[in-house]
Amino acid sequence: MKKNIKRTIAYSEESYPPMPTRSSLFWRRFIPWQAWRWIVLNIKILKIVVGGHS
Repeated sequence: MKKNIKRTIAYSEESYPPMPTRSSLFWRRFIPWQAWRWIVLNIKILKIVVGGHS
C-alpha cells in the first residue's frame, strides 16, 4: 500500500511562515502589553521556583 507523501518544494509559498496580521504586530510593539506579559511570566516562574524549595 502506497502512502501519499506531501513534499514541500524549497522556496515555494508553503516554505515560508505566514505573515503576521496588523493586530499581532501592534501587540508585539505595544510597550504596556509587553510589560504586563513580563510581569505575568515572572510570577509564573516565581511560583515554580518557590514551589520547588519546600
